[in-house]
Amino acid sequence: MADYYLRIAKRFPGKEIYQVVIYLRKTNSALARQTTFELPQMRHGFNVIRLWEVPTEQLLESTGLLPFAVLSRTENPTGVLERVARKIEAIEGESEQNNVAASTAVIAGLLLDRMTIKRVLRRDIMRESVIYQDILAEGEAKGEVKLILRQLTRRFGEIPQDMTEKIRELQVEEIESLGDSLLDFQSLSDLVNWLER
Repeated sequence: MADYYLRIAKRFPGKEIYQVVIYLRKTNSALARQTTFELPQMRHGFNVIRLWEVPTEQLLESTGLLPFAVLSRTENPTGVLERVARKIEAIEGESEQNNVAASTAVIAGLLLDRMTIKRVLRRDIMRESVIYQDILAEGEAKGEVKLILRQLTRRFGEIPQDMTEKIRELQVEEIESLGDSLLDFQSLSDLVNWLER
């Protein structure tokens, strides 16, 4: 925290800096109670928010905080999720509604099971969210990389680690292009040439 504070202060001289650490999951760790960082010649303070201590109503007041409400001080997180779902349905803009629903689903997953979340939050709303679409695209890309690596291994034997890493770092379009190109590869050197292009 002190390091971040100094970097921000250098970049934005004269600006007031307010640092906050937000703990999402309930813990008894002493770190969750720590509000200072101290060295022999230095002391740095920061604020801490432990979501499980924040009143639910406080988080339900703002659209931007709705996703965190399930993690607030409550005995009934499923009931809170149901209240959040009703508030999400009342949001005017479809794009904002979709994004808040997807964010809520991701954060609620820290506490509730997947089936409860799917039952309470409408899946069709989440599917339209750019956040959900990004998560989905990332999952699909990982699946495509896995398939390509399996095909290459089956065709040419063990693929060197450095090549495997390069393949894992490819963008979605590049992965698709590699998938098409590997059908024409005759040897591992074709893969090397493709990766170096």
